[in-house]
Amino acid sequence: MTQEPRIPGPPPIDYPIIAALHLPDLAVARHTSMAYLEDYTLANAAIFAAAQVPAMMLQDQTRQAGPATAATVAQMAALGRLLRKEFPAMQLGIIIQAHDAVSPLAIAHACGASFVRLKVFVGAAMTIEGPKSGLALEARSYRHDLRRDDIAILADIFDRTSVPMIQVEPEEAARAAVNLGADGLILTGASFDESLTRVHKARAIGISRPLFIGGSVTESNVAQALAAADGAVVSTSLMRAPSSANDILRWDRGKTQRFMDTVRALPVRQRPAP
Repeated sequence: MTQEPRIPGPPPIDYPIIAALHLPDLAVARHTSMAYLEDYTLANAAIFAAAQVPAMMLQDQTRQAGPATAATVAQMAALGRLLRKEFPAMQLGIIIQAHDAVSPLAIAHACGASFVRLKVFVGAAMTIEGPKSGLALEARSYRHDLRRDDIAILADIFDRTSVPMIQVEPEEAARAAVNLGADGLILTGASFDESLTRVHKARAIGISRPLFIGGSVTESNVAQALAAADGAVVSTSLMRAPSSANDILRWDRGKTQRFMDTVRALPVRQRPAP
């Protein structure tokens, strides 16, 4: 009897820091060429690579109603492939601004990224751009259709840039996200202290999937963050000051190096068994 080939599950999400590399908003910067985007992406990714950041997330910031456009998918896949070629030691993730379960996974599949981040995974949320509903079912189904269950899904739980439209505690929403296929969770409160509280509450109800804090993590509080959570997503705290969206180099080499030196000096924390 012929057996179907086994589809591998996602690899462990065991990197303590994910650096987010934000692209320009191409909806307003329509003159931006692909050559410029390549130079911008490589120059800033090199800052992360030099500091030995273990994982980087390429973040499209093009705001649009509905799913990502074909241009967004093509550009992100091409830039992602460039990053995989130039910086193979860093894990790569994909996030897009559009509310779309399919495009991030398709991009990751094409460029060799190991994870995607989805901002509204369960429930529903009101954002500054309007209401958005959970992407969990569509994302899980499409990932399986691609036969790429090895691409991990990091799911935000009530991201602080939106307001939940259902009355569910964040830890219960986190439990639902795990049940619907999330491989890791990003818990970000309105403040750093609230983020820590959300992490502790998720652990208290038995969630053992990797937990990340998605904002307000700095060199001065990263030890506290990683004592509670498995990892953190960082970006703004590592940026050059002053810098603007028109600068080709937006992240600071010295800040990034000092931040990662602090992380490497921390004791290794044992994560609960799944």
